[in-house]
Amino acid sequence: MKIPRRTLLSVPAAALAAAPSLGPKLAAAMSSKVLKRELFNEPVKIASVELLRNGKSFIVRARSTSGVTGYADAHSSVMSVAYPILLKKVAPLLVGKDARDLESLLEEVYLANSNYKWQGLPFWVSVAVVEIAILDLLGKVVGQPIGALIGTPRQQRIPVYRASSHRGNSADDEVAYLRKVVSETGATAIKFRLGARMRFDADSTRRDLALIPLTRKTFGPAFTIYADGNGSYDVPQAIRIGKVMEEYKLAFFEEPVPFDYYDETRQIAAALKIPIALGEQEASLRGFRRIIEQGIARVIQPDLLYFGGLIRSMKVARMAAAAGLVCTPHMSGGGLGFLYVAHFASCIPNAGAHQEYKGEDDSLPVHSATSSLESEKGMLTVPTGPGLGVDIDPAFLAKAQPVTA
Repeated sequence: MKIPRRTLLSVPAAALAAAPSLGPKLAAAMSSKVLKRELFNEPVKIASVELLRNGKSFIVRARSTSGVTGYADAHSSVMSVAYPILLKKVAPLLVGKDARDLESLLEEVYLANSNYKWQGLPFWVSVAVVEIAILDLLGKVVGQPIGALIGTPRQQRIPVYRASSHRGNSADDEVAYLRKVVSETGATAIKFRLGARMRFDADSTRRDLALIPLTRKTFGPAFTIYADGNGSYDVPQAIRIGKVMEEYKLAFFEEPVPFDYYDETRQIAAALKIPIALGEQEASLRGFRRIIEQGIARVIQPDLLYFGGLIRSMKVARMAAAAGLVCTPHMSGGGLGFLYVAHFASCIPNAGAHQEYKGEDDSLPVHSATSSLESEKGMLTVPTGPGLGVDIDPAFLAKAQPVTA
């Protein structure tokens, strides 16, 4: 059953923390299987997992012994540094295995050779892109989009918001930029950055206090506005900024204090009516359980790459749904990150009102027969073809060279 978004965002943080029955529900969501193994009648043996590079783009290519190939676009800036982890600690453990067992195989990868000691962004991004390439392969085997492998496709057209990566510019310049990207995409929501990123700065605060009312004045009362603090405040300052955001009816306040300040974030959530969003930097399933169970945030944001892929993130979405919360995944990097978000959001019942669409990086040439892959009047059409539903330009792939550790 689809949970009304207004209901999801209206759940008080204190009520979540006090809910006595939430623990068993979250435990069940964490342990329940995601990948629909029953869709596959025969083994899908993994013949190879390779990492290719063309310019700044890194591509994972997974092949089955029957000749089916899956691809995933890796996070270029992370993979330019983390590629030895993928090649030495992740990919070799999957070759020769049955891809139908991907969910349990990824758990084995985490434990094998003490890989759990390596966990963090470089390890989980490596796991995520290999997982997505294998999911693309599996989707092609059964002729189903990724959403049908890990959930129930519910919407093909996803409302998007445009996010700004600017910080330190003037309020006027930031609004001019936001107007530009909104006009280009037709987006009905925006997200801008506040503060100085993980540190307090008085000049940034003056900009914030000017920018918040200016965006509302510019875009009007019906427009959805989100803001990301990137851990720039302490508790009193976050509450001060949050009250201004409430006055101008912003929709959520992301990372008001440093991301691992859980107790402080909970204090802020209790003091404000605006929903607090959190999860971009989280690497632990139990960490997300804590965030949800203790009422630390009401908008749950696993980063589909930083957190280790779609299967783990689906468990987070299920925990959020069990608590009556929305799950609005975070999008890191460019490339096909927007496509991973769209597939994920298409198959969960508690997707947020808008999903992130950067729409800036077109260095990877891809085509879809069922989607323009662009925001049209603020909506992104999710491809319905097998796997990711896209094809990478063969000429681009032909020029890609294998990466070795």
